[in-house]
Amino acid sequence: MARGGRKQEPKRALRAVAAPFTVSAPAGARIRDRLRLSANDARVLGVVGEHLGGCARADLAERVRIGRVPVKENRRAERKRALTKVSSSRWAGAITRASEDQYQLSLRCLFDERASLRRAVARIRRRLAVPCGHRAGGVRGYPSPAERAQKQRRLQVLTARLADVEARIEAGRPSVVVGGRRLVKVRHHLADAGLSESGWRERWEAARLFLTADGESGAPFGNYTLTVDPVDGTVTIVLPEPLRHLANAARGRYRLACTVTFSNRRGEWLDRVTAHRAVRYDITLDPVRGRWYLDASWSTPKAVLPTPAELAATSVRLLAVDLNAGHLAACVIDPHGNPVGQPITVPASLTGPASQRDGRLRQAISELIHLAQMNDCAGLAIENLGFDDARATGRETMGRGRRGKAFRRTVAGLSTARFRERVRGMAHHAGLVVIAVDPAYTSRWGGQHWQAPLQQQTKTVVVTGHHAAAVAIGRRALGHGLRRRPGVTAHDQRIVQRRATGQTVPHPRARGTASPPRTAGTPHPGDKTCRDRSHQLALLSVSQDRSGRQPASPVYSDPATSGQHR
Repeated sequence: MARGGRKQEPKRALRAVAAPFTVSAPAGARIRDRLRLSANDARVLGVVGEHLGGCARADLAERVRIGRVPVKENRRAERKRALTKVSSSRWAGAITRASEDQYQLSLRCLFDERASLRRAVARIRRRLAVPCGHRAGGVRGYPSPAERAQKQRRLQVLTARLADVEARIEAGRPSVVVGGRRLVKVRHHLADAGLSESGWRERWEAARLFLTADGESGAPFGNYTLTVDPVDGTVTIVLPEPLRHLANAARGRYRLACTVTFSNRRGEWLDRVTAHRAVRYDITLDPVRGRWYLDASWSTPKAVLPTPAELAATSVRLLAVDLNAGHLAACVIDPHGNPVGQPITVPASLTGPASQRDGRLRQAISELIHLAQMNDCAGLAIENLGFDDARATGRETMGRGRRGKAFRRTVAGLSTARFRERVRGMAHHAGLVVIAVDPAYTSRWGGQHWQAPLQQQTKTVVVTGHHAAAVAIGRRALGHGLRRRPGVTAHDQRIVQRRATGQTVPHPRARGTASPPRTAGTPHPGDKTCRDRSHQLALLSVSQDRSGRQPASPVYSDPATSGQHR
């Protein structure tokens, strides 16, 4: 029984910590170059993109009407034959393949939404089953009747949404908006978005263009529909059947007046196109800047990366990184799990437009890679963050009031998925391995066990809990524990007498007593390091003074025999 007659609640058990794993290498590559089109070329590409976009939307609608069926029953061959009459065989194949991919992606999104709604509904129902202001079995009731009534209404809304999602899954008809649902909603709030109707219309039409040509191994330069000559960089496109009158080259093709070079990863692209291996091309329009771009993409062979156990066995260093709002906290970890050097803070303000956020994130990751290479690190250690469950339940698990709202905004602003994907690709091209660890208790145990030693180690950098969490992440990636054992890393080994390894609890010696004088027949106790010649065995008895202390220098019979040279 605790004080006051209250029963002490049992301590919650620590949740299981998942083992660290190596993040897989990218399965493909994608590069981009700008198309500096003339007015006539831009007009022709616009006409072709609108025509193929209409065909793609019609085929996607037909695929949604078919519903959830096995792959052999999706009538792709029949749809492809119908599209070939209004385009070409290869354009029809690219359209039907894109429709199938879009349909499967929409179904996965429906399944994820159903799981998220189920989690939120179950959480609210558990809390509604407990009276206001009470706790039952670790579940808290809502603090006030007003909030409880609000949650009851919220439960009805979520239940209705869940029923609608389940009905869509059962019918196999997800809702797909070609061009983006967000852009559709902007149409009703043009003043708030700072757009005119004509400006919105340009973005809408640009988002609904379809200019995607799938690659084909064995075809000229890896793609017959859209071909890029590696010698002079000329681009030619096969026109759909109704638009063959616009052709300016042989066999119903249109040749653009501009050329492309693909400066980034040009060597890899040249290796593929000269070997006639498949390369996919996408032509996109940025209506804000008024620019056209050509993207080339291809699949890469699967790379076999070392596991965390194999990396730890080779005694390598890792750069541990903790993702936070506005910055990245990093620290170099040696093979034994000890922090090396000073903690590092890399600014990463992910605010503003999407292009600016992506550029700042890439810059921060580039700095991390540079730091890892400077410190001879074999890879990066990051947390496997997702926040899926937390975002689904919202206020039920992430706090309430002003502090809870601020925390939820902070979590929503962390681009965990984009950070992980960018780190995976950029680190792989730099020759580094990325290890993801379970984020459980890294901040708590890092601040408890490593923040103070880090601050004692460095005097010029203010060590925060984020730097300590980075140390915990690196130690977990190398297979070490997060918590320090007693007696490890004392701030002054000469003053604080602790064992260096900390494998056992030290037993301090009694203080204030003098050891008895030792003679030739007194063996060395062996409980402390011999730092003075007076602790050696004397050949003759050593005289004592009244205090019982030994003289500073013992009397030896023969300096040569004792090994003492004066």
